[in-house]
Parts: sequence; structure tokens; C-alpha cells
Amino acid sequence: MSTARIAPRRRLAVALVLAASLAAATATPAEAAGGWAGGGLSRLFDYELTLLHNSDGESQLLGASGQPDYGGIARFATVVDQQRDAALARDPNGPLIQRRGVLLVSSGDNFLAGPEFNASLEKGVPYYDAIALDEIGYDSFTLGNHDFDFGPDITADFIESFESDVPFLSANLDVSAEPRLAALEAEGRIASSVVIRERGRRIGVIGLTTPDLPSISSPRGVEVFDELAEIVQGEVDDLTAEGANIIILSSHLQGIGEELGLVPQLSDVDIVVAGGGGELLAETGTPLAPGDTVVGAYPAEAVDADGTLVPVVATTGDYKYVGRLVTTFDRHGNLTGIDDSSGPVRVSGVGPDAVAPNPTIQAEVVEPVAASVAALAAEVIGASEVDLDGTRTAVRTTETNLGSLVADSLLVRATALAPEFGAPAPDVSLQNGGGIRNDAVIPAGPITELDTFDVLPFSNFVSVVPEVPRAQFKEIMENAVAGVENTSGAFAQISGFSFTYDPAGLAQVLDAEGNVVTAGTRVLDVALDDGTVLVAGGAVIDGPAINVATIDFSARGGDGYPFRGLPFATLGDSYQQALSDYISEDLGGVITADDYPEGGEGRITP
Repeated sequence: MSTARIAPRRRLAVALVLAASLAAATATPAEAAGGWAGGGLSRLFDYELTLLHNSDGESQLLGASGQPDYGGIARFATVVDQQRDAALARDPNGPLIQRRGVLLVSSGDNFLAGPEFNASLEKGVPYYDAIALDEIGYDSFTLGNHDFDFGPDITADFIESFESDVPFLSANLDVSAEPRLAALEAEGRIASSVVIRERGRRIGVIGLTTPDLPSISSPRGVEVFDELAEIVQGEVDDLTAEGANIIILSSHLQGIGEELGLVPQLSDVDIVVAGGGGELLAETGTPLAPGDTVVGAYPAEAVDADGTLVPVVATTGDYKYVGRLVTTFDRHGNLTGIDDSSGPVRVSGVGPDAVAPNPTIQAEVVEPVAASVAALAAEVIGASEVDLDGTRTAVRTTETNLGSLVADSLLVRATALAPEFGAPAPDVSLQNGGGIRNDAVIPAGPITELDTFDVLPFSNFVSVVPEVPRAQFKEIMENAVAGVENTSGAFAQISGFSFTYDPAGLAQVLDAEGNVVTAGTRVLDVALDDGTVLVAGGAVIDGPAINVATIDFSARGGDGYPFRGLPFATLGDSYQQALSDYISEDLGGVITADDYPEGGEGRITP
């Protein structure tokens, strides 16, 4: 056991009332120990639970990214209603099921910075996302990493936007150092787990958040614990003692492989809902949104510490699918079957399964958000002579012209703003590739304010870290390339210097405090634009420290950047505003092919 303190347990019990209507699919008992059976009749006293789920909605309220005919929060709501009605209906010719129940859970990333969430920030509480999600009627939300991107106060605003008392769950977070979140915890709005009374059964739901939260988001005083198996098992045991005999883990661990690896360390968890990885699980023949790729069967399976088979489910985000797991449990809470009808249900506005949007959400959420986004799209701030590459793989592995544009905007705007905030002028700038989010090539032509939000959606602020020792700067650059083969978001787009690195070199390893555990050998040469050499042949050249412009996320150690608590000044402009001002003011509205050629200009050489 590590020395990490175990998070305090918080619990909330709620009662649910769900409406009943049309026909439901059924499940059968398992035909062999440790397995499940699909189709056929269920036993008289089995309890049928339909678990509806999604994750990573990420404020894609108007439609899925690049697929506007699919997803969308108003159409998603309609599909949820249809699935609830179908799950609770009784088929007179079907099996004899004593009780049926339905739950709807989100496994995290319930909102995300960007042009759509910007409409909420401009409007204020209640946020549009919360209005829609409240109307849909979730039974629980897991707290994901993006739910903290704007800091705990916006997290609190989001939760307070709900009129219902739906709980937000995470068993491995301690929010006591954040007054607003602590107050919500005292009210039961934030909890480790929840007991839901659903049509004759007490069902426990446990939340779990990625331990990487401090390095990939902005939780400020929220403490994160990484003894996940011990924490979850403690919750399971307590929930079982309280009479819950169906236990669901709703986790946001950034990849279903994490959940599959956790299950063998647990006992008595019946279902796991994974979030954060975007995996689409489905059987052959399942209707999918165009271009979507299935990574495995629905559900995935893992064997727990007692040798029991546990279903692990996930869906990709953007409100494109409603996950549907149809299960039966015996009176003792043993999972006895998973129905063949289980799988993701596509949310479509076209084709044979097209649905009409929920009229309330369409009027109260979709239409005002669409108007806000349209206003951003109509505001032209400049033009580019060249295609600008912001694709995810590119900005996380190599120099791109859009990455250079963003890094230049940080350096230029930080230089202009620094005197006002008593900070020194920066020598160089770094922009983590993970903070560039449009995942597309912006074609040559007009550049709008909406484009800048698409590229830089987070609440990151331009900052200057003064007097960074050269040896530490070399460590910072080693971090930037340590995960390049894994398309790590830490990969740096740069300005004010150039560097070469060897991807075959030893990757740097850091501990949780940013201290070097294994020194990297990938960074070979670093030179400022004025010719000053900082690193040559992998060796640091003695000389004055340098001033680094970056975003506050990175300055605080986000993506593992080893600034290690160096003081920094935040300069009052978001990185999106810096990019907008740089294009419209400093570049006079013109991004030239000479300044930003396709493929970059040689700032980074592998």
C-alpha cells in the first residue's frame, strides 16, 4: 500500500420515480459459471435492470463534432426517453419478470471549454449544458477531468445550475479545501457514492476520477488519491452493508484499459461504466455514425478477484450514442443474464432511426447556443494564405504551422502585457499540443473568432515564468518529447528558440512532484533565436536563466511540465484572446505562407 491517504467517504441516498410505457427486451440466466446468456426466458423472480449510460458529452450540444446530423443534446434526450419507455414496458407475450428498473448515468466530462460552452459562460448560471442534462433526468454524474478545466468555482457553478439534486460522484477526490465544493458536498450534491432506490432494489453507484487530474486539468485545492482499488472496495463494502445488492462503478479513468485492469482487484462490483477513453463498443450490424470505428464487443469483460465475470461498458462521446446494457439479477443481487439487445443506440437526425429533438431542450438550449456560435462564426478577424494544421496527431508529435502561430501569439502578447503585470519580458514560449483542440486543418481563407475558440477552447491564461534555470529548461523540454510516441499532449509547440531531439533516446521519467526519476537523453540541442546556445550535444551550457511564456496550466505542472512550483505571473488574457489579438492586431489580419509555411519552418527537428 502506498502512503497516499484514502479519500473520505461521502454517500447520498435518493429515490427515483421513472415512467413506464412500451416493449422491453429480456435477459436469461447465465448458462455456465462465470458467464452470461443472451435471449430466452428469465426466471420469475429476476429483476431486470436497464442501465443507460454515456460519457464525454463535452458540450457538443448542437451536434457531434464534424457530424452535425448525429448527436446533439436535444436528439439525445429523445433517444433516452424512448429507451426508458421501452425498458419499463411489459410484453404480454414475453417472460415473467417481476420488476423492471432503469438508471441513467454519466461517467464524466459533462462539459468542455469551447464555443458552445462559451455561450454558457456569457449567459451565466444556469449553464445551458446543465439545463439540458437536468431536463433529461440523470441519476448520477461522475466527475471527469474536463469538469475541472475552468477551476473548482466553475465546477461549482455547473453543479449549482441543476434544479434537481442529482449527485456528482467521485470516491477518490477530497474537495474539503475548496469552500464552494465543500458546501455542495455537505448538501449531498457531491458524494463518493449514491444509493438509488429503483423499483424494489437498492442500487449503489460509485464514482471514480482519473488520478492524472492535477496534471491534465485545473482542480486547484482538490486533492486526488490514487489507491483506486482500495477506495472502491471500501465503498462497495459500505454500500453492501447498507443493503445495496447491485453495485455499479461509474469511472472516468481516461481509457477502458484502466477499468479492465482495475476489475481483477475488486469484489462484488456488478457493472463497470468506463469514461474518458472514447471507445466505441458494439456488435456487428449495429447502426453507427459515419466514420466511427468499433474497438470491441459490447460489453467488454473482465474477471474480478472472486472469479466472477464483470461487464465493462463504454460509449464514444459527443452525445452520439446512448449506451444500453440490459441485465437480469436474482433476488440476491447476482448478475444472471445480459440480453442480446444490449449495445449503443445511435442518436441520429437522418435515416430510418432519425428522431425529432426534444422540443424543450431545442428551444431553451440548442437555439440560443446556436445563435451564440453563429455570432462568433460571423466575426472575421483575419485571413490565412495557407492551410493551418491543427490535427491532433500532428500538434502532439511535430511542429505545425498552426502550433507555431499559437506559440508566437503567446510570446508576442506576453511581451506586450508583461510590464503591466510587473513581469519580465519572456525569451521563449511553449504551448502544449494537448491545449490545441480543433483537430482539423483550417483551410486558407477567412479566420473567424469561432476558429480561435475551436483551436484554443480552455480557460488557460497567458503567463510568464521568470528565471527558469537552463538545466531545468532542458528538463522541461525532455518532458515535452518524453511521450511523443504516444501522442502525448505534453509535446510542445514553440517560439523564440529551436531544438533538436532524438526520439530513440531515453525518455525522461518524473515523479508526482515533477522531480526527475530518470533523466531523459532525447533533447540534443536548444538555441535561442538570437543564437544563444542553451544545450549542445545533450549537455547544458552554463549561462543566465531564461524567462518562459506559457499558459498557467503548464506553469502549474500540467501535462507533467516540471516547473516544480516556480513562481509565475498570469497576465490577464486567455490564450484564445491572445491568438485572436495576435492575428487581428500584430499580424494586421494576414497569416502569410512565408511566416507560417505548411510543415513548419524548422523550429523542431527530430
